[in-house]
Amino acid sequence: MTDLSQLEADLSAQIAAAADVAALEAIRVAALGKSGSISGLLKTLGSMSPDERKAAGPAINGLRDRVQTAIGGRKESLEAAELDARLAAERLDLTLPAPARRRGSVHPTMQVMDEMTAIFAEMGFQVAEGPDIETDFNNFTALNFPEKHPAREMHDTFFFNPGPDGERKLLRTHTSPVQVRAMKKTNEGAPAPWIAAGTEPPIRIVVPGRTYRCDSDATHTPMFHQMEGLVIDKGIHMGHLKWTLETFIARFFEVDSVVSRFRPHHFPFTEPSAEMDIGCDRSGGEIRIGAGSDWLEILGCGMVHPNVLRFCGIDPDVYQGFAFGMGIDRLAMLKYGMPDLRDMFDSDTRWLSHYGFSAFAAPNTATGLS
Repeated sequence: MTDLSQLEADLSAQIAAAADVAALEAIRVAALGKSGSISGLLKTLGSMSPDERKAAGPAINGLRDRVQTAIGGRKESLEAAELDARLAAERLDLTLPAPARRRGSVHPTMQVMDEMTAIFAEMGFQVAEGPDIETDFNNFTALNFPEKHPAREMHDTFFFNPGPDGERKLLRTHTSPVQVRAMKKTNEGAPAPWIAAGTEPPIRIVVPGRTYRCDSDATHTPMFHQMEGLVIDKGIHMGHLKWTLETFIARFFEVDSVVSRFRPHHFPFTEPSAEMDIGCDRSGGEIRIGAGSDWLEILGCGMVHPNVLRFCGIDPDVYQGFAFGMGIDRLAMLKYGMPDLRDMFDSDTRWLSHYGFSAFAAPNTATGLS
Protein backbone atom coordinates (compact mmCIF):
# COMPACT_ATOMS: atom_id res chain seq x y z
CA MET A 1 0.00 0.00 0.00
CA THR A 2 1.17 3.53 -0.76
CA ASP A 3 2.87 5.36 2.12
CA LEU A 4 0.17 7.90 3.05
CA SER A 5 2.55 10.08 5.07
CA GLN A 6 4.92 10.46 2.12
CA LEU A 7 2.04 11.14 -0.30
CA GLU A 8 0.65 13.83 2.04
CA ALA A 9 4.08 15.44 2.36
CA ASP A 10 4.54 15.53 -1.43
CA LEU A 11 1.07 16.99 -2.06
CA SER A 12 1.53 19.60 0.69
CA ALA A 13 4.80 20.71 -0.88
CA GLN A 14 3.19 20.98 -4.34
CA ILE A 15 0.24 22.93 -2.94
CA ALA A 16 2.51 25.38 -1.15
CA ALA A 17 4.61 25.86 -4.31
CA ALA A 18 1.62 26.48 -6.66
CA ALA A 19 2.24 29.84 -8.35
CA ASP A 20 -1.33 30.59 -9.41
CA VAL A 21 -4.89 29.26 -9.32
CA ALA A 22 -4.42 27.35 -12.59
CA ALA A 23 -1.40 25.44 -11.21
CA LEU A 24 -3.30 24.71 -8.00
CA GLU A 25 -6.23 23.34 -10.00
CA ALA A 26 -3.86 20.95 -11.81
CA ILE A 27 -2.65 19.65 -8.44
CA ARG A 28 -6.22 19.16 -7.24
CA VAL A 29 -7.13 17.14 -10.32
CA ALA A 30 -3.96 15.01 -9.96
CA ALA A 31 -4.81 14.19 -6.33
CA LEU A 32 -8.60 14.27 -6.05
CA GLY A 33 -9.81 13.98 -9.63
CA LYS A 34 -11.47 10.91 -11.06
CA SER A 35 -8.08 9.35 -11.81
CA GLY A 36 -6.19 11.12 -9.01
CA SER A 37 -3.80 9.46 -6.58
CA ILE A 38 -6.07 9.80 -3.53
CA SER A 39 -9.15 8.80 -5.53
CA GLY A 40 -7.26 5.66 -6.60
CA LEU A 41 -6.60 4.77 -2.98
CA LEU A 42 -10.28 5.16 -2.14
CA LYS A 43 -11.16 2.75 -4.94
CA THR A 44 -8.97 0.01 -3.35
CA LEU A 45 -11.13 -0.06 -0.21
CA GLY A 46 -13.69 -2.28 -1.95
CA SER A 47 -11.16 -5.12 -2.44
CA MET A 48 -9.95 -5.12 1.17
CA SER A 49 -11.12 -7.39 3.97
CA PRO A 50 -13.32 -5.86 6.67
CA ASP A 51 -10.45 -5.61 9.13
CA GLU A 52 -8.12 -3.96 6.54
CA ARG A 53 -10.92 -1.57 5.45
CA LYS A 54 -11.54 -0.60 9.09
CA ALA A 55 -7.92 0.50 9.44
CA ALA A 56 -7.26 1.98 5.93
CA GLY A 57 -10.59 3.77 5.39
CA PRO A 58 -10.24 6.46 8.09
CA ALA A 59 -6.58 7.05 7.12
CA ILE A 60 -7.32 7.58 3.39
CA ASN A 61 -10.44 9.69 4.04
CA GLY A 62 -8.52 11.79 6.57
CA LEU A 63 -5.77 12.37 3.95
CA ARG A 64 -8.38 13.42 1.39
CA ASP A 65 -9.97 15.90 3.81
CA ARG A 66 -6.62 17.43 4.80
CA VAL A 67 -5.57 17.85 1.13
CA GLN A 68 -8.93 19.46 0.25
CA THR A 69 -8.53 21.88 3.16
CA ALA A 70 -4.97 22.75 2.14
CA ILE A 71 -6.02 23.33 -1.48
CA GLY A 72 -8.93 25.55 -0.38
CA GLY A 73 -6.74 27.67 1.86
CA ARG A 74 -4.06 28.07 -0.82
CA LYS A 75 -6.70 29.01 -3.41
CA GLU A 76 -8.04 31.80 -1.18
CA SER A 77 -4.57 33.27 -0.70
CA LEU A 78 -3.77 33.06 -4.45
CA GLU A 79 -7.08 34.72 -5.40
CA ALA A 80 -6.49 37.49 -2.85
CA ALA A 81 -3.00 38.07 -4.28
CA GLU A 82 -4.37 38.18 -7.84
CA LEU A 83 -7.04 40.71 -6.80
CA ASP A 84 -4.45 42.92 -5.12
CA ALA A 85 -2.29 42.83 -8.25
CA ARG A 86 -5.27 43.70 -10.48
CA LEU A 87 -6.36 46.57 -8.24
CA ALA A 88 -2.82 47.94 -8.26
CA ALA A 89 -2.62 47.69 -12.05
CA GLU A 90 -6.02 49.34 -12.57
CA ARG A 91 -5.53 52.04 -9.94
CA LEU A 92 -6.99 55.42 -10.90
CA ASP A 93 -5.51 58.53 -9.35
CA LEU A 94 -8.53 60.75 -8.75
CA THR A 95 -6.27 63.65 -7.83
CA LEU A 96 -5.10 64.00 -11.45
CA PRO A 97 -6.85 66.62 -13.59
CA ALA A 98 -9.63 65.31 -15.84
CA PRO A 99 -8.78 64.92 -19.53
CA ALA A 100 -9.66 67.93 -21.64
CA ARG A 101 -13.22 67.82 -22.96
CA ARG A 102 -14.23 68.71 -26.46
CA ARG A 103 -15.43 72.30 -26.38
CA GLY A 104 -18.99 72.92 -27.48
CA SER A 105 -19.85 75.02 -30.50
CA VAL A 106 -22.88 76.71 -32.04
CA HIS A 107 -24.71 74.65 -34.66
CA PRO A 108 -24.59 76.22 -38.17
CA THR A 109 -28.40 76.39 -38.28
CA MET A 110 -28.50 78.46 -35.11
CA GLN A 111 -25.61 80.61 -36.32
CA VAL A 112 -27.29 81.35 -39.64
CA MET A 113 -30.61 82.03 -37.90
CA ASP A 114 -28.84 84.63 -35.74
CA GLU A 115 -27.14 86.12 -38.81
CA MET A 116 -30.46 86.46 -40.64
CA THR A 117 -32.18 87.92 -37.58
CA ALA A 118 -29.41 90.51 -37.14
CA ILE A 119 -29.78 91.68 -40.75
CA PHE A 120 -33.57 91.94 -40.63
CA ALA A 121 -33.49 93.62 -37.20
CA GLU A 122 -31.30 96.35 -38.68
CA MET A 123 -33.93 96.75 -41.41
CA GLY A 124 -36.67 97.33 -38.83
CA PHE A 125 -38.19 93.83 -38.56
CA GLN A 126 -39.32 92.25 -35.30
CA VAL A 127 -38.98 88.53 -34.54
CA ALA A 128 -42.27 86.64 -34.08
CA GLU A 129 -42.75 83.06 -32.92
CA GLY A 130 -45.58 80.55 -32.85
CA PRO A 131 -46.37 76.92 -31.93
CA ASP A 132 -45.13 73.95 -33.93
CA ILE A 133 -48.55 72.28 -33.61
CA GLU A 134 -51.06 74.27 -35.63
CA THR A 135 -54.69 74.25 -36.64
CA ASP A 136 -55.79 73.44 -40.16
CA PHE A 137 -57.29 76.94 -40.37
CA ASN A 138 -54.05 78.79 -39.57
CA ASN A 139 -51.85 76.48 -41.64
CA PHE A 140 -54.06 76.19 -44.73
CA THR A 141 -57.49 77.85 -44.78
CA ALA A 142 -56.42 81.33 -43.68
CA LEU A 143 -53.58 81.16 -46.21
CA ASN A 144 -56.02 80.64 -49.09
CA PHE A 145 -55.30 76.92 -49.68
CA PRO A 146 -58.24 75.35 -51.54
CA GLU A 147 -60.17 72.56 -49.83
CA LYS A 148 -58.62 69.80 -51.99
CA HIS A 149 -55.11 71.25 -52.25
CA PRO A 150 -52.44 68.46 -52.38
CA ALA A 151 -50.57 69.95 -49.41
CA ARG A 152 -53.53 69.03 -47.19
CA GLU A 153 -53.05 65.33 -47.94
CA MET A 154 -51.18 62.93 -45.67
CA HIS A 155 -48.35 62.43 -48.19
CA ASP A 156 -47.10 65.96 -47.50
CA THR A 157 -48.33 66.88 -44.02
CA PHE A 158 -47.97 65.28 -40.58
CA PHE A 159 -51.54 65.23 -39.23
CA PHE A 160 -52.59 64.25 -35.71
CA ASN A 161 -55.64 62.09 -35.03
CA PRO A 162 -58.91 64.03 -35.02
CA GLY A 163 -59.91 65.55 -31.68
CA PRO A 164 -63.33 65.27 -29.98
CA ASP A 165 -64.60 68.07 -32.21
CA GLY A 166 -63.38 66.25 -35.34
CA GLU A 167 -60.64 68.80 -36.05
CA ARG A 168 -57.24 67.47 -37.10
CA LYS A 169 -54.27 69.43 -35.83
CA LEU A 170 -50.93 69.13 -37.60
CA LEU A 171 -47.23 69.88 -37.47
CA ARG A 172 -46.94 73.16 -39.34
CA THR A 173 -45.63 72.79 -42.90
CA HIS A 174 -44.30 76.37 -42.97
CA THR A 175 -43.93 79.28 -40.57
CA SER A 176 -46.66 81.25 -42.38
CA PRO A 177 -49.27 80.43 -39.68
CA VAL A 178 -47.40 82.88 -37.46
CA GLN A 179 -48.08 85.54 -40.09
CA VAL A 180 -51.78 84.72 -39.75
CA ARG A 181 -51.53 85.03 -35.98
CA ALA A 182 -49.75 88.36 -36.37
CA MET A 183 -52.34 89.77 -38.75
CA LYS A 184 -55.26 88.71 -36.61
CA LYS A 185 -55.86 91.20 -33.83
CA THR A 186 -56.08 88.48 -31.19
CA ASN A 187 -55.00 84.86 -30.80
CA GLU A 188 -57.79 82.79 -29.22
CA GLY A 189 -58.89 85.75 -27.13
CA ALA A 190 -55.40 86.87 -26.03
CA PRO A 191 -53.35 89.60 -27.75
CA ALA A 192 -50.53 88.33 -29.94
CA PRO A 193 -47.30 88.90 -27.94
CA TRP A 194 -45.72 91.18 -30.55
CA ILE A 195 -48.85 93.21 -31.41
CA ALA A 196 -50.85 95.23 -28.89
CA ALA A 197 -54.56 94.48 -28.77
CA GLY A 198 -56.43 96.52 -31.33
CA THR A 199 -53.28 97.72 -33.09
CA GLU A 200 -53.63 98.47 -36.79
CA PRO A 201 -50.83 97.84 -39.30
CA PRO A 202 -48.01 98.50 -40.13
CA ILE A 203 -46.68 95.02 -39.38
CA ARG A 204 -43.07 94.15 -40.11
CA ILE A 205 -41.96 90.73 -38.79
CA VAL A 206 -39.70 87.79 -39.56
CA VAL A 207 -40.61 84.32 -38.31
CA PRO A 208 -37.77 81.80 -37.77
CA GLY A 209 -38.65 78.30 -36.64
CA ARG A 210 -39.01 74.57 -37.26
CA THR A 211 -41.30 73.21 -39.96
CA TYR A 212 -42.26 69.65 -40.91
CA ARG A 213 -42.99 67.83 -44.17
CA CYS A 214 -42.97 64.21 -45.32
CA ASP A 215 -39.76 64.41 -47.34
CA SER A 216 -36.17 63.17 -46.99
CA ASP A 217 -33.15 63.29 -49.33
CA ALA A 218 -29.86 65.16 -49.66
CA THR A 219 -31.62 68.54 -49.79
CA HIS A 220 -34.84 67.79 -47.84
CA THR A 221 -35.47 66.54 -44.30
CA PRO A 222 -38.74 65.78 -42.44
CA MET A 223 -37.94 68.61 -40.03
CA PHE A 224 -36.19 71.73 -41.24
CA HIS A 225 -35.93 75.42 -40.41
CA GLN A 226 -37.54 78.30 -42.25
CA MET A 227 -37.61 82.04 -41.93
CA GLU A 228 -40.56 83.90 -43.36
CA GLY A 229 -41.06 87.63 -43.53
CA LEU A 230 -44.19 89.75 -43.63
CA VAL A 231 -44.75 93.45 -44.22
CA ILE A 232 -48.24 94.97 -44.10
CA ASP A 233 -48.74 98.71 -44.60
CA LYS A 234 -50.34 101.26 -46.91
CA GLY A 235 -48.86 101.64 -50.37
CA ILE A 236 -46.65 98.49 -50.30
CA HIS A 237 -45.61 97.19 -53.73
CA MET A 238 -43.21 94.73 -55.42
CA GLY A 239 -40.44 97.33 -55.49
CA HIS A 240 -40.29 97.27 -51.69
CA LEU A 241 -40.11 93.48 -51.77
CA LYS A 242 -37.31 93.47 -54.36
CA TRP A 243 -35.19 95.98 -52.44
CA THR A 244 -35.68 94.14 -49.14
CA LEU A 245 -34.63 90.76 -50.53
CA GLU A 246 -31.69 92.03 -52.60
CA THR A 247 -30.39 93.95 -49.59
CA PHE A 248 -30.74 90.91 -47.36
CA ILE A 249 -29.02 88.52 -49.79
CA ALA A 250 -26.09 90.88 -50.36
CA ARG A 251 -25.56 91.37 -46.62
CA PHE A 252 -26.01 87.71 -45.77
CA PHE A 253 -23.47 86.47 -48.33
CA GLU A 254 -21.29 89.50 -47.57
CA VAL A 255 -20.96 90.75 -51.13
CA ASP A 256 -21.30 94.28 -52.47
CA SER A 257 -24.41 93.56 -54.53
CA VAL A 258 -26.40 90.80 -56.17
CA VAL A 259 -28.17 90.47 -59.48
CA SER A 260 -31.65 89.00 -59.15
CA ARG A 261 -34.57 87.94 -61.27
CA PHE A 262 -38.12 87.16 -60.22
CA ARG A 263 -39.81 84.30 -62.06
CA PRO A 264 -43.61 84.06 -61.99
CA HIS A 265 -44.78 81.25 -59.74
CA HIS A 266 -47.87 80.23 -57.76
CA PHE A 267 -48.37 80.25 -54.02
CA PRO A 268 -51.95 80.18 -52.65
CA PHE A 269 -51.21 82.96 -50.14
CA THR A 270 -49.57 85.51 -52.47
CA GLU A 271 -50.66 87.19 -55.71
CA PRO A 272 -48.62 87.90 -57.71
CA SER A 273 -46.16 85.19 -56.63
CA ALA A 274 -42.54 84.77 -57.66
CA GLU A 275 -39.42 82.73 -57.09
CA MET A 276 -36.26 84.75 -56.66
CA ASP A 277 -33.08 83.71 -58.47
CA ILE A 278 -29.71 85.32 -57.81
CA GLY A 279 -26.67 85.49 -60.05
CA CYS A 280 -23.85 83.10 -59.20
CA ASP A 281 -20.74 81.40 -60.56
CA ARG A 282 -20.64 77.58 -60.44
CA SER A 283 -17.15 77.06 -61.92
CA GLY A 284 -14.42 75.41 -59.88
CA GLY A 285 -16.72 73.04 -58.00
CA GLU A 286 -18.23 75.71 -55.75
CA ILE A 287 -20.97 78.34 -55.85
CA ARG A 288 -19.97 82.00 -55.58
CA ILE A 289 -22.79 84.46 -55.02
CA GLY A 290 -22.72 87.86 -56.70
CA ALA A 291 -20.55 86.84 -59.66
CA GLY A 292 -20.86 84.84 -62.87
CA SER A 293 -23.66 84.28 -65.33
CA ASP A 294 -25.50 81.30 -63.75
CA TRP A 295 -28.67 81.50 -61.68
CA LEU A 296 -29.57 79.98 -58.32
CA GLU A 297 -33.10 79.76 -56.92
CA ILE A 298 -32.97 81.15 -53.41
CA LEU A 299 -36.52 81.73 -52.07
CA GLY A 300 -40.21 82.23 -52.80
CA CYS A 301 -42.09 85.48 -52.32
CA GLY A 302 -44.99 87.65 -53.47
CA MET A 303 -47.63 90.17 -52.53
CA VAL A 304 -50.00 88.98 -49.79
CA HIS A 305 -53.22 87.68 -51.35
CA PRO A 306 -56.29 89.85 -50.60
CA ASN A 307 -58.14 86.75 -49.35
CA VAL A 308 -55.46 86.23 -46.69
CA LEU A 309 -55.86 89.82 -45.52
CA ARG A 310 -59.63 89.36 -45.33
CA PHE A 311 -59.30 86.11 -43.34
CA CYS A 312 -57.16 88.01 -40.83
CA GLY A 313 -59.50 90.99 -40.52
CA ILE A 314 -57.45 93.48 -42.58
CA ASP A 315 -59.06 95.52 -45.35
CA PRO A 316 -57.14 94.79 -48.61
CA ASP A 317 -58.48 98.03 -50.11
CA VAL A 318 -56.56 99.98 -47.46
CA TYR A 319 -53.53 97.83 -46.69
CA GLN A 320 -51.20 95.81 -48.89
CA GLY A 321 -48.20 93.71 -48.04
CA PHE A 322 -45.53 91.30 -49.18
CA ALA A 323 -44.28 88.02 -47.79
CA PHE A 324 -41.28 85.79 -48.42
CA GLY A 325 -39.93 82.50 -47.13
CA MET A 326 -36.55 80.79 -47.26
CA GLY A 327 -34.88 77.68 -45.84
CA ILE A 328 -32.39 78.49 -43.07
CA ASP A 329 -30.61 75.13 -43.38
CA ARG A 330 -30.29 75.54 -47.16
CA LEU A 331 -28.81 79.01 -46.80
CA ALA A 332 -26.32 77.58 -44.31
CA MET A 333 -25.33 74.93 -46.88
CA LEU A 334 -24.82 77.54 -49.58
CA LYS A 335 -22.82 79.94 -47.43
CA TYR A 336 -20.59 77.45 -45.63
CA GLY A 337 -20.20 74.70 -48.24
CA MET A 338 -22.05 71.79 -46.65
CA PRO A 339 -22.77 69.05 -49.22
CA ASP A 340 -25.68 67.19 -47.55
CA LEU A 341 -28.56 68.62 -45.54
CA ARG A 342 -29.03 65.38 -43.59
CA ASP A 343 -25.61 65.75 -41.92
CA MET A 344 -26.97 68.75 -40.03
CA PHE A 345 -29.26 66.47 -38.01
CA ASP A 346 -26.96 63.45 -37.43
CA SER A 347 -25.55 64.63 -34.05
CA ASP A 348 -22.01 63.85 -35.24
CA THR A 349 -19.59 65.76 -32.97
CA ARG A 350 -16.86 65.55 -35.62
CA TRP A 351 -19.10 67.31 -38.13
CA LEU A 352 -20.05 69.92 -35.56
CA SER A 353 -16.43 70.55 -34.55
CA HIS A 354 -15.67 71.25 -38.23
CA TYR A 355 -18.68 73.41 -39.10
CA GLY A 356 -19.59 74.78 -35.66
CA PHE A 357 -19.10 78.36 -34.51
CA SER A 358 -17.73 79.89 -31.34
CA ALA A 359 -20.39 80.82 -28.81
CA PHE A 360 -18.43 84.02 -28.07
CA ALA A 361 -18.72 85.35 -31.64
CA ALA A 362 -22.36 86.44 -31.85
CA PRO A 363 -23.11 87.68 -35.37
CA ASN A 364 -23.86 91.36 -35.82
CA THR A 365 -23.85 93.74 -38.76
CA ALA A 366 -21.25 96.06 -37.20
CA THR A 367 -18.29 93.69 -36.76
CA GLY A 368 -19.28 91.02 -39.31
CA LEU A 369 -21.69 88.15 -39.50
CA SER A 370 -19.52 85.03 -39.94
